[in-house]
Amino acid sequence: MVSGEQANTVGPSWQPDILGEPFEQLTLDLADDFQGEVVATLVRRRESPLRRLASLFDDEAVARGWDVLYVHGWSDYFFQTELAEYWHSQGARFFALDLRKYGRSLRDHQTPGYVANLAEYDEDIEAALSAMGHGHGMQSTRRLLVMGHSTGGLTMSLWVDRNPERAHALVLNSPWLEFQAGAFGRRALAPLASIGARLDPRAQLPNVDLGFYSRAVSSAMDGEWEYNTEWRPARGFPAHPAWLAAVFAGHQRVAAGLSIEVPVLSLVSARSTLSVTWSEQMLSSDSVLVVDEIAEQSLRLAPTVTVAKIPGAIHDVLLSAQPVRSYAFAQITRWARAYLR
Repeated sequence: MVSGEQANTVGPSWQPDILGEPFEQLTLDLADDFQGEVVATLVRRRESPLRRLASLFDDEAVARGWDVLYVHGWSDYFFQTELAEYWHSQGARFFALDLRKYGRSLRDHQTPGYVANLAEYDEDIEAALSAMGHGHGMQSTRRLLVMGHSTGGLTMSLWVDRNPERAHALVLNSPWLEFQAGAFGRRALAPLASIGARLDPRAQLPNVDLGFYSRAVSSAMDGEWEYNTEWRPARGFPAHPAWLAAVFAGHQRVAAGLSIEVPVLSLVSARSTLSVTWSEQMLSSDSVLVVDEIAEQSLRLAPTVTVAKIPGAIHDVLLSAQPVRSYAFAQITRWARAYLR
């Protein structure tokens, strides 16, 4: 067997990342698909030796000895440096994964974000874990926390359920665990998505994203964050029947109940504002998901689930206004003190 510590010293080399110091990226070669070359990209916040040493004597460092793997949502990629700095300050090694056909991993010949089954991401996740020292057959002295936002939260919940004993904790940030029209709407539309997936899997579906969420995030509008708008377009990437059918299948699995055996924290906004017209309330609420349904579905994931409702949060809780983010990070710390130690 190969140890986790040894695993980080072999294979392709880490390269400087677009986020600048102290971030680095590693290209993960995956099996080609019908569109040709496929890669994923692992990003890490390079560990500070002084911080690592300090964490050994810091009783407040709640994630000492842990590795964190973060997975983004739909039409997204990793740019949340504050999240990386939070986990680094808590003694963890932080990694983020740009899945195939997203962000750093998107190639010109590919349909952005396209998969026909969320389990396709197992290859991406396994490649990332191997680079981190947590792959199959590897022995690591460190524990693993996986974290996902929105569609990434759904993907990682299903992965943890299918892969017991691989991760030791799961943190979700507004996970997309149910369709916005609820179970009734999902059951009505799922057969149509399945038919579309068989007839024309990559047909372009009508775009229902009006750009309100991007308006609440982007510093070019009413938000606080700068990012690559080619990798995170204002109205999202076009969606396709096969992808939607895959998401519906994931929702159905959650609705039936998962059997995750590790502690779960699910962060959601305290309220939703779903509307076809802009409202200032969208700057302090989730304009994408129905948060009460997400909170309810979170309880179907595992026997031990903590749901934290964050007042004033937007869809990505950790991209909300600064006071809201501070409160959300405090809630993560509070949960971590109970479960990561």
